[in-house]
Amino acid sequence: MHELGLLRGVVKAAVAAVAGKPGAIAAVGLRVGTLSGAVPQALEGAWPLAIAGTRLESARLEIEPVPAAVYCPACQAEQPIDEFFALACPVCAAPTGALARGREFQLAYVDLE
Repeated sequence: MHELGLLRGVVKAAVAAVAGKPGAIAAVGLRVGTLSGAVPQALEGAWPLAIAGTRLESARLEIEPVPAAVYCPACQAEQPIDEFFALACPVCAAPTGALARGREFQLAYVDLE
C-alpha cells in the first residue's frame, strides 16, 4: 500500500507547516484527485499508522476529492471525465489530452486547536 508512504510525507509537511506554533494539530486536509493514484479509503485506513508517535497523533484526516476534468479547446471549457477517458472531449469528441485537474495530491491545510 503506497498510501502509507504518501501519508508519511504529508505528516512531515504538516509538522513543518506548524513548526514553532503552540497547540495540538486538530485536522489535516488533503486535496486528492480522482486520477492521482491515491485511494481515499486506503488513505483513511493508513492514517492511524502514519500519525502514530507524531505531533499529529490525535489529528483527523479530511479528504477533499478533486474530480478529473480536461480542457477542451473546441468547447473552450473544462469538461469532467471519468477513469475511461479516451483523449477526447466527452461532450463534443474533439481530441484533447489537456488534463485540467484530477491528479492533485496536496496538503490543503493544517488546523491547530
